[in-house]
Amino acid sequence: MLDPLPQPEARELAPGVYWVPGLPGEVDGRNVGRTGNTGFIVGPQGVLALDAGVSRRHGEALLACIARVTDRPVRRLLITHARQEFLFGAAAFRARGIPVSMQRATAGLMASRCEGCLDTLRVLLGEDHMAGTQMFRPDQLLDGSGPLQDEIGRPVRLLSWGHASGPGDSAVLDETSHIVFTGGLCDHLRVPDLQDARLQGWRDALAALRELRPRRVVPGHGPAGDAAVIDAVDDYLRALEQRLSQLLDAGAPLSEVAERAELPAYAGWDQYDVIHRRNAALLFLRLEHAQLLR
Repeated sequence: MLDPLPQPEARELAPGVYWVPGLPGEVDGRNVGRTGNTGFIVGPQGVLALDAGVSRRHGEALLACIARVTDRPVRRLLITHARQEFLFGAAAFRARGIPVSMQRATAGLMASRCEGCLDTLRVLLGEDHMAGTQMFRPDQLLDGSGPLQDEIGRPVRLLSWGHASGPGDSAVLDETSHIVFTGGLCDHLRVPDLQDARLQGWRDALAALRELRPRRVVPGHGPAGDAAVIDAVDDYLRALEQRLSQLLDAGAPLSEVAERAELPAYAGWDQYDVIHRRNAALLFLRLEHAQLLR
């Protein structure tokens, strides 16, 4: 029998703009993988859903959450980035005939590795929780930034600056409320993951987000906040690079990097003990490689 889970609860940030908070922690059986934030924007003609959750069952719960807020039809699901906790709920949307859109580069990353993610999730979360969840192809591939199709009767803009926190990672700006959903470009009070990142591209994207002067920011993980969310991610990336550059200059071996790359200012962030240590090793190797090429 499936363990009972709290139903996703939408929080209204502005008229027609809703954030559905994810749970803290790493994807595991305790949170059943429901760690990623999702959201939706309601216009006079329908709803744009943003990110899909970790499983078909999660996607169904998100659709039920939308239905508790509005009876307007969900016109489209937009997936902002290729992390497992944001992808696989798309099965529930597609089962209802709701088209799924994502950036071309994001779809390419998903296709290259996420069959393996799905196998891992079945082991971590159990077959019952993952029942009906499967790989998929998006119905629409997007390239770059621009206005989204006016299917919901409300101005919404897709924002993408190329390879940043990951290939094709996107943000979505509701132009009426000036609220931005950052997808993988920002986490809040959680260590951002460098696994798929190009650091300079990420910083450039954060600078572009900052120039928007958003009224509210909905990150991929963690609580919604103001524009300081963007600054905090940038500050972490800069602090990490500075510390690892110091270790590289000091001749530190890779075996010592995880312990010596501590950043106490961020020790209270979610996943510090897991993601920060991995970030340190990854970025150290990249900096070392760049040094060898000079």
